[in-house]
Amino acid sequence: MKKLDERFRLGLDGRCRPDCVVMGDKYRFTVITSRMLRMEYSEDGEFEDRPTQVVWNRSFEHPEFTVKDQPDCLEIDTEYFHMVYDKKEFGPNHLYIDIKYAFTNYGGRWYYGRTDYGDPLREHNLKGTARTLDRCDGEWFAGSNRLERMRTNGTSTNRCDGDVDLGRGLCDTSGRTFFEDGASPVLDKDGWVHPRRNGCIDTYFFGYGRDYFGAIHDFYRLSGAVPMLPKYVLGNWWSRYWKYTEESYMELLTRFQEMDIPFSVVVMDMDWHLVDIPERYGKGWTGYTWNRDFFPEPKRFLDWLHHNNYRITLNLHPADGVRAFEEQYSQMAEAMGVDPDSGFPVRFDFTNIEFIEAYFKYLHHPEEERGVDFWWMDWQQGNVSAVDGLDPLWMLNHYHHYDLKRAGKRGVMLSRYSGLGSHRYPMGFSGDVHVTWNALNYQPYFTATAANVGYTWWSHDIGGHMNGIKDNELYIRWLQLGALSPINRLHSNCNPFCGKEPWRYPKPYDEIAADVLRLRHRLLPYIYTMNYQCHSQMVPVVVPVYYHYPMEPDSYRYRNEYFFGTELLVQPMVHPTDKETGYTTERTWIPAGIWTDFYDGSVYRGGAKGVCKVLNRPIDRQGILAKAGAIVPMAEHRPGDNGIENPETLEIYIFPGGDNSYDLFEDGGEGFDYEKGVCVHTHMELTWSDHRALFTLKPRGDMSVLPKSRRYVLHFRGFGNVEEIVAGEGYEGRYDRHTHTLTLRMEEKASDRELCVELKGNLLADNRDLNERVFAFLDQVQGSAVLKNDVMNCFGNASGIDEIVSGLVGLEIPESWRNVLMEMTVR
Repeated sequence: MKKLDERFRLGLDGRCRPDCVVMGDKYRFTVITSRMLRMEYSEDGEFEDRPTQVVWNRSFEHPEFTVKDQPDCLEIDTEYFHMVYDKKEFGPNHLYIDIKYAFTNYGGRWYYGRTDYGDPLREHNLKGTARTLDRCDGEWFAGSNRLERMRTNGTSTNRCDGDVDLGRGLCDTSGRTFFEDGASPVLDKDGWVHPRRNGCIDTYFFGYGRDYFGAIHDFYRLSGAVPMLPKYVLGNWWSRYWKYTEESYMELLTRFQEMDIPFSVVVMDMDWHLVDIPERYGKGWTGYTWNRDFFPEPKRFLDWLHHNNYRITLNLHPADGVRAFEEQYSQMAEAMGVDPDSGFPVRFDFTNIEFIEAYFKYLHHPEEERGVDFWWMDWQQGNVSAVDGLDPLWMLNHYHHYDLKRAGKRGVMLSRYSGLGSHRYPMGFSGDVHVTWNALNYQPYFTATAANVGYTWWSHDIGGHMNGIKDNELYIRWLQLGALSPINRLHSNCNPFCGKEPWRYPKPYDEIAADVLRLRHRLLPYIYTMNYQCHSQMVPVVVPVYYHYPMEPDSYRYRNEYFFGTELLVQPMVHPTDKETGYTTERTWIPAGIWTDFYDGSVYRGGAKGVCKVLNRPIDRQGILAKAGAIVPMAEHRPGDNGIENPETLEIYIFPGGDNSYDLFEDGGEGFDYEKGVCVHTHMELTWSDHRALFTLKPRGDMSVLPKSRRYVLHFRGFGNVEEIVAGEGYEGRYDRHTHTLTLRMEEKASDRELCVELKGNLLADNRDLNERVFAFLDQVQGSAVLKNDVMNCFGNASGIDEIVSGLVGLEIPESWRNVLMEMTVR
């Protein structure tokens, strides 16, 4: 049998530590950690040590555990679980595990294979993710009867997942869950995949309590770390299913540049290749031959894109193989033993090593040499292949990823989720959703929940793909979600009325859209550090709030709320604005402690246990709160420049309320030199008290990856009365009372210098400008001037906050007004 090229030989060793194994004639248990147990049963006593599609590493540090082995009963005990097994075939009557440190009044005992009494595994389970959201309108597939029953004013109010099955995740409020690996194909030492033997049980039990970070961290160790993405994929993407030509695409991108709207990735949907083909060949979805009517000289076009700081991905639908009209047909036919003169198609078969090698050699490597940076795998043909158990999508994801690494590139592609272990092949393409508020409302929850299976790099069709409605607010709210999503890829279909260009929307929406896209580009230092943290520390880039507050019931209640990296809590605005106030209202939970609005510096207090609040935001602002002491590095905006280089001017937003440290990661943005130390870690630290704050910054590493000199601009947002500033170098300072921000523009100096700034005074911003802000809000409200005057009198005549609140409750004003005014008053 032909062997795969060495680039696919990963050197994996799936064996576990022998001293962690407890086994009998037909069973084998492996204590992988004190909270993870592998359970195998085989009638012939043969067990699997090779890596599988899901599991690549079973050799962890030796955990502490004890074994009690009796003729008819085996018990394994660790700090976190106690297993009891009667040595018969696995089943609910023969094998169970008790979780220690009870997390529920019931359900703390896990029975192997038991799914009765309402399936408690799903009742407690926090779910995972799905292969695709194609044709989805929120939680439901288009055409579902449930969709019409559950829709309320164009938005979903239902808490279930409707027709979208997110499956079982690795996090569970009961403290335990599991996954089955018995059907997962195995990988041999040469990198090839083989179907699993039938009849074998191979189950992994997770007993991590509510340590969700710990569960996913150890799953990453078990299954393989999330790869380091190249920096360019973290900027803005432009994508559309549209018949672009070389000229029209260049005109579009030039207009973006002239309007100062940055993009880093250009997507070419299927019309880059021949689509209108002779009927005898079938449909034109699969193709590898450039449409020369649209792109007469492909390399010229790709060179122009690279010259203008864009990276390129091409769409693929490979299911129809290679047909006789393709330029590459003769090479592929000869490689696969098909007579080129016959015109017979070369069948797509990713279970055939010869096909895989020819597929890359003749169809993809020449295009990569021409300038294609990576591929968009748009596989829609299900999970059936010529070999039982081998999913073509997983095969494509796996081998494409490692093929792209052959020349020192970081492996990356855009594709669909293909089951547990897919986090090793970022990024995810969630599919063609409808342009509706329902669809927008579902995506924050869907994105964050995927962390529960380690799948953290979802990319959505930002703005929606098809059908639905044109709604200026919906467009902006979706862009705002995209800017604070793992990947921000604008996309739409070929309907001429579905374009996402900002200039197709009236003012102020066009300007807001441009500002949102600029914000995403400025956030690259922060997002790229999230990328490094995910890879090196094995933490997802986006997580639900309950990861940080697992014992607080309210952290589970508001499912659209999530953490974007380590510093920012996001409550997306996913409903239309109120027509009178111009504000969107979202109910959310603010955790304990101090939180600061990212935009205006307003300070919120979550108390000792957190508080449920109503957040209200105008159309140009998203719900973003910075944690106490948050440090958020951003690039200075450079008009007309969509480059992603490490910035000469680094703006750092520093928020009040607590001690914190943050390590900014910078390298060349591509390749693997960072593994050899060619990178810089800049340690930033805030030491906080109400009357003194000390901020320090210390770069360490190979300074060749940074500009020779760098200017730091420090924005202390949410800070109040700063009476004294002590800095070790010169600066220009100013204070913006509207955003409660002290800005210090430091001198430009060598990039390797350290920085220390001390602030003294009453540092936490207060609410003394409340009446001014209330007037500004009321002045733009579309409503009764008499009522507005009543409200201002309520604020002007009150002696304190309690009296204002009492007055607002008594006033007969619209609830939408009251929501905004109460939020302004009670932080």
